Amino acid sequence: MHPTWAVTSVAVTFLWLGMVLAISFLEAPLKFRAPGVTIPIGLGIGRLVFRALNLVEAVLAVALAVAVATGDRPVGVVGPVVAAVVLLLVQLLVVRPRLNRRSDRVLAGEDVPRSREHLYYVGLEVAKVAALVALGIGLLTHS
Repeated sequence: MHPTWAVTSVAVTFLWLGMVLAISFLEAPLKFRAPGVTIPIGLGIGRLVFRALNLVEAVLAVALAVAVATGDRPVGVVGPVVAAVVLLLVQLLVVRPRLNRRSDRVLAGEDVPRSREHLYYVGLEVAKVAALVALGIGLLTHS
């Protein structure tokens, strides 16, 4: 029988990973290809979806950190947990506010130049996915 912290950590890790993959790498790019979806509509939908995703991610990050902190975890598990949490914090505290300011301007009808902020967000998402995959593998191989 596996300890509760390990089962919880595996479940939370793969739930978090699945949500990021589904939203960031599937829903987000596809919504702009749907017929009739304009940039303002896509931005409005994206803001709602990512606000919800980030809230759930924050809850999952706390749950994961608590589960790992309270368990008899292998040493290799701590690094990916810290990486995933730090990457999420950078997204929430640094990149998302910049993206929100830009999308506010677009939604207000302003013609703004392209921004690199989305590329930073995607780069952080890729790194977060890598951390979550490494964490999931580490948890499964040591459980």
